[in-house]
Amino acid sequence: MKELSEMPNIEKALEEKLIILGITSPDDLSWVGSKEAFYRILLIFPQDACLNLLYSLEGAIRGEQWSLLKKEVRKDLASFYRLFN
Repeated sequence: MKELSEMPNIEKALEEKLIILGITSPDDLSWVGSKEAFYRILLIFPQDACLNLLYSLEGAIRGEQWSLLKKEVRKDLASFYRLFN
C-alpha cells in the first residue's frame, strides 16, 4: 500500500498528523477530501492550519505540487479557509 508521505506535498510530519486523525492512506485522503482533512487538522492542531496546508492537501489529492493548482481551485480553497479566520 502506498504511504501518505509518497504523495506530493505530504511530508512525514503531516503524514503523522493525518494518521492521528484517522487518515491513514492516500485513498483515505482522497475520500475525505482536502477541506475535511484541513478541518480535522484545525480542530486538533490549530497551530498548523494555514492556507498553504489546505493547498498542499488538495495538491496531494490531485497528484501535483500545490503551487501548480489552478487559480480557480486556489480561490475556492481560500474562500473555505476564510470561514475559519
